[in-house]
Amino acid sequence: MSIAERSAQTVWTGPLASGAGKINVAGSPLDGAGVSWAARTGHAEGRTNPEQLLAAAHSSCFSMALALRLGERHVTPERLQVEATVTLDEVDDRPTITSSRLIIRARIPGLDNETFHTAVDEAAELCPVSRLFAGARISVDALLEPQ
Repeated sequence: MSIAERSAQTVWTGPLASGAGKINVAGSPLDGAGVSWAARTGHAEGRTNPEQLLAAAHSSCFSMALALRLGERHVTPERLQVEATVTLDEVDDRPTITSSRLIIRARIPGLDNETFHTAVDEAAELCPVSRLFAGARISVDALLEPQ
């Protein structure tokens, strides 16, 4: 039995270069978001793209996994900032998502650097989106801010 299932639908009209789509995600702030090739490779013009959506998924998932691992240590983060950058490259003449780079900045009173990095490593193993990206390069740059 699954923990959760979520669906989204994109309705696309027109050719790739000049066409556009709308994402339908009922009950979500993403509902009605525009998507286009131009937003993917150039100017967003108020639209999103798969790489932004994957970056949002990875950063939010990793934040939750790290908060869980810190909570298991009875530590409450004052602030976790997780930025994900997903890269679209050309591989063998095909657009390919090749990497996701996470930059984590955390303010956690009373936590030492070693424990923080252990929790980050455990979160990397736990995060379902990180595991989905297992074939891609995932790098993590984590910094526990001084108090």
